[in-house]
Amino acid sequence: MSAVLDPVSVLSDRVNAMAESATLAMTKKARELAAQGVKVISLSIGEPDFPTPQHIKDAAKKAIDDNFTQYTPVSGIADLRSAIAEKLRRDNNLDWKPENIVVSTGAKQSLTNVLLALLNPGDEVIIFSPYWVSYSEMVVLAEGKPVLVTGSLENDFKVTAEEFEAAITPRTKLVMFSSPCNPTGSVFTEEELRKIGQVVERHENIFVMADEIYEYIVFEGKNFSIGSIPSIKDRVITVNGCSKGYAMTGWRLGYIAAAKWIADACDKIQGQVTSGTCSITQKAAVAALTGPLDDTRKMAEAYRRRRDLVIAGLREIPGLKISVPQGAFYAFPDMSYYFGKSDGTNKINNADDLAMYLLNVGHVATVSGAAFGAPNCIRLSTAASDENLTEAINRIKTALGNLK
Repeated sequence: MSAVLDPVSVLSDRVNAMAESATLAMTKKARELAAQGVKVISLSIGEPDFPTPQHIKDAAKKAIDDNFTQYTPVSGIADLRSAIAEKLRRDNNLDWKPENIVVSTGAKQSLTNVLLALLNPGDEVIIFSPYWVSYSEMVVLAEGKPVLVTGSLENDFKVTAEEFEAAITPRTKLVMFSSPCNPTGSVFTEEELRKIGQVVERHENIFVMADEIYEYIVFEGKNFSIGSIPSIKDRVITVNGCSKGYAMTGWRLGYIAAAKWIADACDKIQGQVTSGTCSITQKAAVAALTGPLDDTRKMAEAYRRRRDLVIAGLREIPGLKISVPQGAFYAFPDMSYYFGKSDGTNKINNADDLAMYLLNVGHVATVSGAAFGAPNCIRLSTAASDENLTEAINRIKTALGNLK
């Protein structure tokens, strides 16, 4: 009879050191509860609830009918990389050639490629916090050291240039952040990013990874790309994709734009891991990037309306501290007022307990802010119908009202 293996001792240290994605874990729990017949309103996953625009789907159907189903170049087909280069000039004031662009199977892969390409063991990566849950785990996977710099709620969770510079050490290799931000919905202004750019300019060995996946979901003005600052252009890696602005999450397409030597390194890594992303998706992405933005604008306007609806509802709940999101589709209230309270059965010690309480008692799936570097908060996705959002806020209000 063979001995029973201990998975922890057999699995790699790399895997054992990684945390599970909190957003996917909560979504899984919500689905399990729903499978038991409970009517759960899920506000846990960051996914548009709109269909992919028709002209994009039509392009995919045409690609299938044209038998465009074979392997593609690792970094993406030529017409897609050209379309991305033109989009970056049009929308972001970024002058990159197709050779500076690498298309990947989702922005997650784009981010990971860059970290694997740039980091050596022990290199420090400054992450503006609150941050998207996977950032720190990606850094650990690449054998780097995450260094979290936290922005205050009073400053809409945004890290200042001074706070950023104070965290720099001789081991700092990279700074990474998203704007508009997942999970807070905060958007760095051009002035704020130019000040951050000045810090980068003073420290010649530091690179910037700017995640702009939510760029089309901005409620005031236009998103500013830090990579458009000429003095640091060659040290900024801009990451984007089609999932949020075009409601193409399941299509899985992301990309980077960067100095050619960085793009070449990412191409080299990707060539040994996944090669080129889905050929059909790439043709659909060409249509997305070169086609009209009418549907994208309609979605952004809906997210603005939902933002207002949710923030108004949250403000009616005692004890919450709220920053008004300027982009993306999240609300990120500070819930610490309820820590230490109980409904007689459930004691709320922290945001993890509160998120589980809201799921099990209120039947609303949210995500604990601890996973995003903000242990006093929870994240609610506003990518849901007005009806579901209204009902979810009412359920949350009722559940919290039972805590004494």
